[in-house]
Amino acid sequence: MYGPGARALQDHFDSRRLADRLVDITVHETLNEDDAALVAAQASFYLSTVDADGWPDVSYKGGDVGFIRVLDDKTIVFPSYDGNGMFRSLGNIEQNGRVALLFVDTSRPWRMRVHGTAVVHLDGDLAASYPGAEAVVVVTPSRIFPNCGRYIHVDGEISDYVPSATHDPPEPEWKSHDAIRPYLPAATPDPSG
Repeated sequence: MYGPGARALQDHFDSRRLADRLVDITVHETLNEDDAALVAAQASFYLSTVDADGWPDVSYKGGDVGFIRVLDDKTIVFPSYDGNGMFRSLGNIEQNGRVALLFVDTSRPWRMRVHGTAVVHLDGDLAASYPGAEAVVVVTPSRIFPNCGRYIHVDGEISDYVPSATHDPPEPEWKSHDAIRPYLPAATPDPSG
């Protein structure tokens, strides 16, 4: 889950214990009911792929609510609609299949990341089930994990958690959980007082 760069920064900020704890309690390999519900409610997500030279490429994908579907606990599908003809995302998937999906739910606010492999389908019943789709992408997740949404801006309002010269943000609620509190960096004040 963490490479040498992340580990060095975790050690610098005394967050290795917290990072490892978050893996223990949040990372999973199959989609659960909450994951599926979050996906089903979204009208957009961000898709990250890797090109032949190793460069990451991120694109916004949008559609009607429900355009991205969870077929079962190991399968997510979404359509590819007419675009600019570059086919960077789908071309990268054809090249190496590695993807990451980022869902941002501004109503909670909450984020979920999905890492996995993908395959492009140009025809078939699945593609036909999406009006206007040129192709369908089938994703097999290998790593799914939530991501704190405290910095998500809702309805154009800057999140209360964003620090500024005139504002000290509140401690996030998740830091007060018994399953997390013992793993916080030493410099973090104890939210329970």
